[in-house]
Amino acid sequence: MSLDVESFLTASEEQDIVDAIKLAEKNTSGELRVHIENTCNAHLEERALEVFSVLKMHNTKNRNGVLIYVAVDDHKFSIYGDQGINKVVPDNFWGETKDIIQKHFRNGNFKQGLVDGIIHAGEALKAHFPIEDDDTNELTNTISKG
Repeated sequence: MSLDVESFLTASEEQDIVDAIKLAEKNTSGELRVHIENTCNAHLEERALEVFSVLKMHNTKNRNGVLIYVAVDDHKFSIYGDQGINKVVPDNFWGETKDIIQKHFRNGNFKQGLVDGIIHAGEALKAHFPIEDDDTNELTNTISKG
């Protein structure tokens, strides 16, 4: 089954994902983003890092940004966490997060996979980077597309 960026999620599903990002960020200084594109024309992790950089996600005060990158037509996704969050989460954390997303993706539940992955990542961000009194939303919560 071939998908493209525009048919991957409905507008309502996209809003549910943005709402999940807002909910996950409510209690943390961490920042979450989702980026969706048709194909990954590079090594998956390299492309996720490239998108992370293009979205300027490394510009967070605590280096605690997390990107969920999805290459729709390739049926691949990657999670990239910045150095601040990677220093404090357990080694298996991103693997657990990927498993949560993948379980839903296998069944075609793309929205729920992303929502559950975002909430899971948000819990770690909240535990290690609690909200600060002067917290500002450093990155947009919208889904970016390539």
